Amino acid sequence: MMRWSKVAAKGLLGAAAISLSTSLTAWADPPPAPPVSLIDKPVMDQIAGVLANPVVPLMINAQNQLRSGITQAQIDTLDKSWVAERKQDKQPLIARTLSNPLSSYLLQTQAGSLGLFHEIFIVDNNGLNVGQSDITSDYWQGDEAKFQKTYPFGPGTVFIDEPEYDEDNKAWFVQVDLTLTDPATQKAIGAAVFEINLTELARRRSV
Repeated sequence: MMRWSKVAAKGLLGAAAISLSTSLTAWADPPPAPPVSLIDKPVMDQIAGVLANPVVPLMINAQNQLRSGITQAQIDTLDKSWVAERKQDKQPLIARTLSNPLSSYLLQTQAGSLGLFHEIFIVDNNGLNVGQSDITSDYWQGDEAKFQKTYPFGPGTVFIDEPEYDEDNKAWFVQVDLTLTDPATQKAIGAAVFEINLTELARRRSV
């Protein structure tokens, strides 16, 4: 008959307590979301500064011209191709988009933000990706609020979505979406999406 010493028993109980504590921590509720009011004029000015680069309207106008007259069926085909390519080795549509000058600029901008901008992408007047700092889950954003609540409402429109907690990053993120305007014509040409690390922004403001 095996006998357990008191030390061994205490060790097992301690390990069980640690395991239970870890499990409870894993299932704990996320911390409260920082206030969306942190997305204030300085943040919007920073976003405007990013969008002031001439490559932004240049690339959007070029794609608007290229995709002029595109049908919904063609849009759906492009979107399906993008989603399929995410699981394949050959990714012509994704590679072409991520390697263009606008995507390169947005990637540098995201990196330069030191964690403030988690993702940036820009779409044309159909809601199709033009440039992005990372691979998005799909190619067409026209059926989502980020496009439907910005571009159709014209220049000057800003839509700030509800914050969402990212368990992997242990941080709150919020998307700031806005209509993009051609500086030459003052007409709406597309939309931009800036996913901001709200937790990081709150940390910076508290320093």
